[in-house]
Amino acid sequence: MSNQEQTFIAVKPDGVQRGLVGNIISRFENRGFKLVAMKLTQPGQAHLEKHYEDLNTKPFFAGLIKYMNSGPVCAMVWEGKDAVKTGRTILGATNPLASAPGTIRGDFALDMGRNVCHGSDSVENAKKEIALWFKPEELTQWNHHSAAWVFE
Repeated sequence: MSNQEQTFIAVKPDGVQRGLVGNIISRFENRGFKLVAMKLTQPGQAHLEKHYEDLNTKPFFAGLIKYMNSGPVCAMVWEGKDAVKTGRTILGATNPLASAPGTIRGDFALDMGRNVCHGSDSVENAKKEIALWFKPEELTQWNHHSAAWVFE
């Protein structure tokens, strides 16, 4: 299968607090992606600063770290064809007001500071984020029984 890859998706504290984790999982499962890792965690300030290090010069960085540290995060790894690009499409635009109806952010968010979820923006960043959030042995390798019905 070509373009088979993994992506990192995290339900942020607002999504966890609002009880949206199951709905978000369903969106990825319904699309045909395979869940290979998941945990509910409060990663701490140092971990979050490492995750968002590319934004550390932005004026909103301190607020982002404080917010992301305010409650549990549901961290996940999804696998499938073009998982990074398609995952971003499922999430919708970073600004929920620019997200199409039918996307997670388009259906469940109004404010950029409470946009429900994070998704890797490139294959390279997905690999970095997965390595930051999960140990290699936490990634489950398994064959999905429906794969033949999802992929040619």
